[in-house]
Amino acid sequence: MARTDPLLAALERAVPGGVSTRASDRLGFAHDASHYLLTPRAVVTPRTAAEVGRLLAVDGVTLTFRSGGTSLSGQATNDGVLVDTRRHFRTIDVLDDGARVRVQPGATVRAVNARLARSGRKLGPDPASEIACTIGGVVANNSSGMACGTEFNTYRTLESAVLVLPSGTVLDTAARDADDRLRALEPDLYAGLAHLRDRVRGNPASVATIERLYRIKNTMGYGLNTFLDHTRPVDLLLHLVVGSEGTLAFVAEATFRTVPRHAHAATGLLLFDDLAAATGALPTLVDAGFATIELLDATSLRVAQRDPLAVGALRALAVRDHAALLVEFQEPDADTLADRVAGTVLDGLPLAAPATLSRDATERAALWHIRKGLYTTVAGARPSGTTALLEDVAVPVPELLPVCRSLTALFEEHRYTGSVIFGHAKDGNIHFLLNENFDRPDLVERYLAFTDDMVDLVLGHGGTLKAEHGTGRIMAPYVRRQYGDELYDVMRELKRLVDPRGLLNPGVLLDEDPTAHVSNLKTTPTVEEEVDRCVECGYCEPVCPSQDLTTTPRRRIVLRREIARARGTALGRELAAEYRYDAVDTCAVDGMCRTACPVLIDTGDLTRRLRAESAGPVARRTWATAARHWDGVTRLAATGLTAARALPAAPLTRAGRSLFGADAVPAWSPDLPRGGARRTARPAADPAAVYFPACVSTMFAGGVEAAFLALCERAGVPVRIPDGIAGLCCGTPWKSKGHVEGYALMRDRVVPVLRDATDDGARPIVVDASSCTEGLARLLTGARVVDVVAFADEVLLPRLPAARRLTSLVLHPTCSSTQLGLDPALRRVAAAAADTVVEPDDWGCCAFAGDRGLLHPELTASATAREARSVAAHPADAYASVNRTCELGLSRATGHPYEHVVEILERVTRPEGDA
Repeated sequence: MARTDPLLAALERAVPGGVSTRASDRLGFAHDASHYLLTPRAVVTPRTAAEVGRLLAVDGVTLTFRSGGTSLSGQATNDGVLVDTRRHFRTIDVLDDGARVRVQPGATVRAVNARLARSGRKLGPDPASEIACTIGGVVANNSSGMACGTEFNTYRTLESAVLVLPSGTVLDTAARDADDRLRALEPDLYAGLAHLRDRVRGNPASVATIERLYRIKNTMGYGLNTFLDHTRPVDLLLHLVVGSEGTLAFVAEATFRTVPRHAHAATGLLLFDDLAAATGALPTLVDAGFATIELLDATSLRVAQRDPLAVGALRALAVRDHAALLVEFQEPDADTLADRVAGTVLDGLPLAAPATLSRDATERAALWHIRKGLYTTVAGARPSGTTALLEDVAVPVPELLPVCRSLTALFEEHRYTGSVIFGHAKDGNIHFLLNENFDRPDLVERYLAFTDDMVDLVLGHGGTLKAEHGTGRIMAPYVRRQYGDELYDVMRELKRLVDPRGLLNPGVLLDEDPTAHVSNLKTTPTVEEEVDRCVECGYCEPVCPSQDLTTTPRRRIVLRREIARARGTALGRELAAEYRYDAVDTCAVDGMCRTACPVLIDTGDLTRRLRAESAGPVARRTWATAARHWDGVTRLAATGLTAARALPAAPLTRAGRSLFGADAVPAWSPDLPRGGARRTARPAADPAAVYFPACVSTMFAGGVEAAFLALCERAGVPVRIPDGIAGLCCGTPWKSKGHVEGYALMRDRVVPVLRDATDDGARPIVVDASSCTEGLARLLTGARVVDVVAFADEVLLPRLPAARRLTSLVLHPTCSSTQLGLDPALRRVAAAAADTVVEPDDWGCCAFAGDRGLLHPELTASATAREARSVAAHPADAYASVNRTCELGLSRATGHPYEHVVEILERVTRPEGDA
């Protein structure tokens, strides 16, 4: 869009500095978790509800509100203006000791539940996408989930909201005079809502249809049950917005009534000979009080058998027509749970194999991994170039068996091999997953034929075509068929009444075009391994440290697809040029995306490969030389840091960055420490472990090495530091940059030294920086590499004297400690040093990432901004982490001196009188 475009000018007046028409932003945001693709004319990022109101006043533009983008039905993409409502709308306020919570639309369900956990509460809706789906989407789609059913879904638990209507009116439905204000500010809307209410209630056929369809989960069309459940127009408006998919209003804030969070659970996988036996057991299991009852069909079980965590009974099963139910009790205390388990009815069920209910956290996690891994396995293994479609329907529970059987037959008839059926059996709500190639017109026709048959099947059994995932684009043409002409006309009148100009999300939820659901289909060109596996769900985005600065793992991947599509064109060259900084230079390669990804993609692998491809021969030779002379390199860096404090370093580095580029010359700032000391060997005749102090402590002065050695002496635990340690490294600097030759050279130096020092692997290797622990574990496949925190937790703490504990400590886990599973040990060590340990609500990867914090300090500043605000609310005696560069990044962001948690432990366990 040209800078002189009147529409662009109007958008910029509405949201100054928040409008982008860059191709990378428009195409990056065009993709959501659905199989539709429409490219917006602009992406706008408002900061306040008032700016949203000004956007609604701009003529000639349609708006689609986008936060998490996890919706599967095409609700979060459009070809007008895409409004990013995540970046600046993340506030969470816990009210009444957790009984209620007030949330802005950009906060994720997981973030809200983390705040509520302290009060023993949680949100009622429990969608599987809770790591990434946002409150805006939860309200827009009337989210439910595995345990909440229809009793605790969004519709039932939403108390009030601040709404921005298409007219620009802002209405807080919690206000005592909210109904009067609606009548005064929007008289036509007020009267129209009352008229529609009376029209629906006065039609017995409409009432009967609504009562039938809303006995089950139903997110098809607008929530017409509102007209039966509520009377005041303001209450009608509030609850009609629920499930309206951004077509009626912007939800600037939502207040929920929360539900108890039951910390005690018992889980079991019940195997049956066939679907009939499994569904036949449902009434008994529902009566027994199981919170969740998840169905897995025979194909699901065959897929699940490939899961490395599959239980023995499942692995041993020769799957034919079998089915399974994954069941779980959730109770507030251990005694109640024990009573539930003791009174279980499993013995009376026609099981194909013995089953038990486990309370062990590891076993329970393995069972849920089986259920949640279905999507991972099927979607991740799909043929390159195809799109994964996850759909859902609901039917009355007695109809579940015939519908599942007929759906399986439809898969066979339409040649969708490997498709799986699973879902929330006690609600009659099933999901099915299939893969399709929308590049081929014949396969689009196949998909169209399958959809028509599936619609006939579900409606023929009294079901709904959408149970959880929302109508979106995929089912918009079928809303009339499900509800009939009268209720469909009520929905159309509702849309005209609230949004007479058709501003909000056109083509979503209602569409007169009978082929709209096969228009604007997304194709997936073959690009490269990480890219081809991506299902574009966006689960990775909330954990990405660059999300608020440049881009995210999902957008990194979709832009690779767009670059491939546009190869050889001006657009392709423009995207490639923007991609370098957005997606490569500012990627922290921290691997956190993999922890959230349902198909286990680490976009860091992609970034490392792209960095390697772009590195010239000079850079490769330089880094290979550095591997051969690492002792000298680290000492030179340390000397440079120390000398910089006496020189005008900032102007010099600014000049160097201007001349050679920001990705080549580090930026110096006064908050950087002096250089550290050279690492030296330490002999020990019979050591308990081999200590591998990280080279980062040579470059940046810090006290973890001295603290760890002092703790070992205090605990009577001898450790050995190997000869030649000054020239050794975990290999991460080369790996993160994709320098294969330098990495191999360092590996070839490290392996023999540590093999000798550990007596050929007889002793563990202890590393004092979590990222280096992770790096060394990858470098030394099969070796026992232990982080210093885990060693302190397991070996040192039981032997140390009682600590003079601090009153409070703020703790920053790292991306590496999280991926290593180190955080529980980290919390225990911190708790040994302080009475109160606070993990900031908004902690995340600091993105210092070795040299990223030096080369691109704006990345670390962006990644730590929210955490820094949280830390400001928790003044403490000490501030700790487990990685030297992370400590530097957090010190810079918060203004507090962060140090390694081992340093603090050493200080509080010193004998009385020691300095």
